[in-house]
Amino acid sequence: MSISARYRARADAFEMKVANVRADQWDNPSPCAKWTARGVVDHVIDMHGVMLGQQIPRTDDPLTDFREARRQVQEALDSDRATTEVATPAGPMTLEDHIDQVVSDDLVLHGWDLARATGQDETIPADDVERLWATATAVPPELMERFRTPGAFGPGIEVYGPEVDVPEDAALQDRLLGYVGRDPVSKSF
Repeated sequence: MSISARYRARADAFEMKVANVRADQWDNPSPCAKWTARGVVDHVIDMHGVMLGQQIPRTDDPLTDFREARRQVQEALDSDRATTEVATPAGPMTLEDHIDQVVSDDLVLHGWDLARATGQDETIPADDVERLWATATAVPPELMERFRTPGAFGPGIEVYGPEVDVPEDAALQDRLLGYVGRDPVSKSF
């Protein structure tokens, strides 16, 4: 699957979750300790802007705002800009690779956060679970420590939380969530 197609599929799934949030659920706590359901969506929109080096314009409607953010990222992925080299905390890479490794993966993990916060289906597609598991577990320990350190990549940025113990025989989705700092079992926040 191309990076553009993978992003599109993940953005479709995330947008559906945003569209299914009821008005009375936006202040629900999320698995991300400092964020409500609205905070999760705001973060995802902010990260879209970071990928493009600009701020995404905002309204009072998270769905409208996400649609605009994804439109801009998809437009960049489907243009000559996609292969432009950009500076990243991990070193230079193409814009499309940066989007794929950061915001596209964020759509999957924060989609789970939003689903958990709002009582939606929390199932992550198996191919996304396998891909994210392989990516996360391949990170060298010294870099993983930095990923788990709040603020290491800038003010307010935390890539992963502290690892949550999950049984080795648990489903791979649960092991992935525990590895990146989410409790796949507990419904309390």
